[in-house]
Amino acid sequence: MSNKGLDSLFIHYGIRKDDMATIEAICEKYEVEAEWLKEYFLKAYHEKKIKNEDLDEKALKKLMEKALQKIK
Repeated sequence: MSNKGLDSLFIHYGIRKDDMATIEAICEKYEVEAEWLKEYFLKAYHEKKIKNEDLDEKALKKLMEKALQKIK
């Protein structure tokens, strides 16, 4: 049996394939590594979303700064 209905991107990041394609296009335009974004930002973002944690602009900025520290 196949799990055609399950979208692995949605399961791991809370983002649909179509939306991920848009995100990857934006990453390419601005020369940002899409895999980095998935691993260090989207994964953490999704975890916070699942826990119903605050995701206002300040929280997102802090999340991005933390992700950027991992690549330095």
